[in-house]
Amino acid sequence: MALRAILMASVAAMALTGCTDTDFFREVGSEVDEGGFGNATMNNTMLMTGQIEATVALGRRFANEVPTTINFAFNSSQLSDAARATLREQAKWIRQFPEVRFRVYGHTDLVGSEAYNKALGLRRANAAVAFLVGQGIGSARLEAVVSFGKTRPVIQTPGPEERNRRTVTEVVGFVQDNPMVLNGKYAEIIMREYVKSGKREHPTNTTVGTEVDPSQ
Repeated sequence: MALRAILMASVAAMALTGCTDTDFFREVGSEVDEGGFGNATMNNTMLMTGQIEATVALGRRFANEVPTTINFAFNSSQLSDAARATLREQAKWIRQFPEVRFRVYGHTDLVGSEAYNKALGLRRANAAVAFLVGQGIGSARLEAVVSFGKTRPVIQTPGPEERNRRTVTEVVGFVQDNPMVLNGKYAEIIMREYVKSGKREHPTNTTVGTEVDPSQ
């Protein structure tokens, strides 16, 4: 009975942990680290220092205050006047936060091959980044290496669709060596402009003259 109890406990333990027979009897520490542990550690570090929360908050604020998307003509990576106007708005916002990094994603519609569209999407992203750099944004804070090609359409249609031919600018993180990003106080970066914009001069006090009737 004692042996049966031990075996049943072993089976229960394997069921709870999802281990196989081989995993159960393997010595501790023999598993090969495939890199997942490092990613989790990095994620926890970013979470504890406030970087993730701040990135999400800044990303939401960016999306709420500035148009994040520009569109392109069919089979083109040339910026239209409307696209340039939108990118100027983005650049004005980005200049407020020299600590923040951004990524520009290039997209296409569903016309053409995957390889061609991926290259076209990247050209569009590079065109947007080049314009932002021309507006005074440091190239080290802008990334255009990611292109989804035609894999993430806004509108599911096999034909030409302008809304799918786009780039999208997003907040992705912080410049680690920026002198203003210290001691994990990333929340201060978010609040700085809000606090600054909320400061108003106190109205000047004025003395209102009154006359007293001597007969009273």
